[in-house]
Order: sequence, then C-alpha cells, then structure tokens
Amino acid sequence: MDEKSGSSTDSDSGFVQKVLSIFFRGMDPEREKRRLLRDIAKDLKKKKYKFYKPSSGEALPALAKFFHDTYKVIGPAQVFLEHAQSSNVLKNMIIETSLPKDVQAIRDELSEESIRAKADSMDTKALANELREKMVSFFSGFKGDKVKEIDSTYNLLTCFLQFIHFDYYFLLKKFDSNLPERDFAYNPKFESINAEYVSDDLKDFLEVLPLIRKDADWDHLFDILQNYKETEVINRSAWKKLLRTLDGVTKEAVFEQIVRHADSDPYFKPQYSEPNERIVEEYINKVKTQSEMTVQKILNERQNRKVDKLLKVVFGTTAVSRMKNYTEKENLKFAKKMLGGYTYIKPLNYVKAFLLDYFKRDIKVLIDLLLIRGKWSTNLMSQQLSESFHAVMEVSDQLLKFDDALGEDGERGARIKTYMARSEKDKNAMVSLRKVLKETNEEALDIIQTTSQNLITIGKGLKQVLEDYDKKPHELIMNWKEIEQYSEKDVKENITEIYKKIYYFIQLMQYYVKKAK
Repeated sequence: MDEKSGSSTDSDSGFVQKVLSIFFRGMDPEREKRRLLRDIAKDLKKKKYKFYKPSSGEALPALAKFFHDTYKVIGPAQVFLEHAQSSNVLKNMIIETSLPKDVQAIRDELSEESIRAKADSMDTKALANELREKMVSFFSGFKGDKVKEIDSTYNLLTCFLQFIHFDYYFLLKKFDSNLPERDFAYNPKFESINAEYVSDDLKDFLEVLPLIRKDADWDHLFDILQNYKETEVINRSAWKKLLRTLDGVTKEAVFEQIVRHADSDPYFKPQYSEPNERIVEEYINKVKTQSEMTVQKILNERQNRKVDKLLKVVFGTTAVSRMKNYTEKENLKFAKKMLGGYTYIKPLNYVKAFLLDYFKRDIKVLIDLLLIRGKWSTNLMSQQLSESFHAVMEVSDQLLKFDDALGEDGERGARIKTYMARSEKDKNAMVSLRKVLKETNEEALDIIQTTSQNLITIGKGLKQVLEDYDKKPHELIMNWKEIEQYSEKDVKENITEIYKKIYYFIQLMQYYVKKAK
C-alpha cells in the first residue's frame, strides 16, 4: 500500500515538474527571443527575395541589386525635384490644375497683371467691389471633394519626394566602395557584407516604403510634375514595374525580418508617418491677400502720383526737405529698438517748407497789404483773416523750436538720447522713450492740423477778397485803387496765385491729416 502510494506521488510530481518546466520556459524572455529569431530565420529562407543569409548574418548582393535597380529608376527624379518640396510654384500648380476651367478663369482675373489692366479703366472702389465678388465665386469652386483631391495629390507628392530622396547611394557604397554617384553605365560589383552595417539604412527605408502605394494616382501626379519641369521626371513604365516589386517586398515584410534578425530584436516594428498636409486654405488666403494688396498698391501709387503732382505745383519739386532732426535718418536708430519713431516726417517737412518759402514771404506781404492798407466795410472778416494769419505765424515759430528741441543738445533730444542708452537694461527707460515719442508725434500732428485749419480760413478769406475785387461797387474792401498803388505786383494776379498755392497745399495736407484721424 505504501509502495504504491509513493510511486503514485513520484509520478504526479514528475508530471507537475514537466508542466512547470514548459510554463516557466515560456516566461523566460531570452529563450523566447531565441525561439522567435529561429522562426524569423526559417521564414527568411522561404522568402522569394533572397536578400539575407541568416546563418552568417550577411546582407547579400541581391539586396544591393534591389536598391540599385530602384536607384536607377528614381535617379533622374532626384535631380529634377531637388527643391520641389519648398516650391510654391509646384504647390500652386497642384491646386490650379485640379480646378474647373471656370474657376481657373476667375483665378486669372485675380492676378496682379489682370487687376492692373482693369484698374486703368475702372474706379478703384468699383474695382475693389468687383474683386470681392470674384473672390466669393472663387471660394465656391473649392467643394469638399475637390479639396480632398487636391490635398491627397500634394500628400502623394510628399510621399514620392521622401521616397526618392532616401540616400540610396550611401547604402550602395557599402556593397561597392567604387560605385560612382548616378553613373548608371557603371557595372557594380556588389559583395556580401555584415547586415549590421545596413540595418539603420533599412530602418530609414522602412519609414518611406509604406508611403508608396501601388493603387495611388501616380499618373496624375507625374502629369503635374511634367508640366512643372517641362519634361518627364521619371520613366513611367519603369516606375510601374518598380511599384510591383515594392508591393511584393512590402507584403512579405522582407526588410522588417532582416532588421529583426540582424539586430537580434524580434520585436522591432518600423515607424512611419503619413503626411497629412492641407494646402487649400492657405492658398485661398494667399490669393485673397495678394489681390487686396494689389488694389492697395494701386491706390498708393495713384495717391503718390497725386502727391508728387501737388508737390511740383506748390514747391516746384518732389524733393522737399527742411526738418533738421525730425527725419527718416533719425528713425533708423528707433527701428533698431523696434520703435515706430517719428510718424509725420513728410507732412511736417511740407509745412515747414511752405511757411518758410511762402508764408513768411509772399503771403505775409499780401496779408499785411490787405489788413494795413485796406479799408474794410466790416471788421469781422478782417479780424478772422488777421487771427488766422497770426496763428500760423505763431505755429511757424513753434515749429522751429520743436525741431531744435529734438537735436542732441535740445531738451527733448537729450532725453531721447538718455533713454535710448538706458533702454537695453532699464525697462522704465523704454517706457519713458515711448512716452516721449508719443508726445513728440502728437505735437507734430497738432502743428500740421493747426496750420491747415488756419490756412483754410485764410484761403476762404482770400477767395472772398478776390470776388470782391471783381464786384462793382465793392462790398468788402472799399479802397482797392489805393491798395494797388502800394502793391509791387498786379493785385488780382497776386491774390489768385497765392490763393491757388494755399488751395493746393491744403489738398496735399489732406492726404496726411485724413490718415491721422
């Protein structure tokens, strides 16, 4: 009884040990790893593509031949499309060749050349309204399916560029050190090498290989690339043959298995990222921005032509420079600090030039003649003319002091210089500098506006005086003949000329005062 019992116990114990042995063997990672590597080696021997010898861990010449055959197909495209990824021209071609003809026609009408042609015969406001309507029609041409098609084509291009720009030559040189770059007439002599030398290359290739799908619309992409380079960038029949080969090695997972065995890492999984760019929205916004900028450029050009014309009428030249310190030259140092600097340089120059060249000379002589020698029927008109005249004279003196104060020795200029020197390390100095610039520009604008407003009053007064000169009897100034005796110039011609000067100067100032409001 005891012997039988002991025998039974030993038998049970042996069975348990076997079960435990099998269980723990499965839990041994190193043993499991070796088993998986053996399975991979067996699998590789059965593969159609004999690229690797598991027993010796060698990458075989057949692997090099595969990459060399691929290199021969994509080599020309590498050269043609070297900078294609950064080409906005190509990106635009992908979008525009996908658009219906009516939408392409609208796109042409939104080009700068077309807008400028229309601007020659259209009012700018009407042109802007028409362009807005064109943009709405242009937007409507991008339906959901069309946007997907465009983005899909661009992402296919990205996949293709990643594939062709893989460093085939670097890999192939490891099999034949004498291999010349892109010399496909050379007959390579590939040798077997340790697969560890190309393991990283294969990993890199596995990042781009899954992106090349046989069923993608390659012909559509190659049509666009042909238009882009005005020649075929790749042999299409050779590419189709290559696609079948790539599809085969992808399905058999040849390269993954080689890397797993060569690196003794049976758990290796390739990592790759599908491109998912959306280029349509950026393109539409760019077209919209460019058309708006073109209209704005046309407006600015027209305004500049008008300004230049007024400058020649008023000053006889477009080069008017009178300010010593409130200048563009001074603005260069503010720009280095990312500050706006002086903002009313041009109009203030024109004001100073007008006051010095005309107001204190020709206009002063005429106003003195009319106010001192003239016998006015009412004091109201002469008083208004007198007050505006003296207000401008005061502004003229203020302007001279304003400009001098901005010099390095001037009160405001010295403060600016000090704050500029401290601004690198002292935030409060930068705050103070901005405050001084704000005060300076506000004073400059006040000088421009005060001068303009008072010149308008003087201009209106001179117009009434001129009308009175032609009246019989006179109603405003009663002694025109006496005034003529004291005038060195023809009175009517002099008043007319000065009135026109003031009128055109006010028109000039309106371009700048309107902007400031």
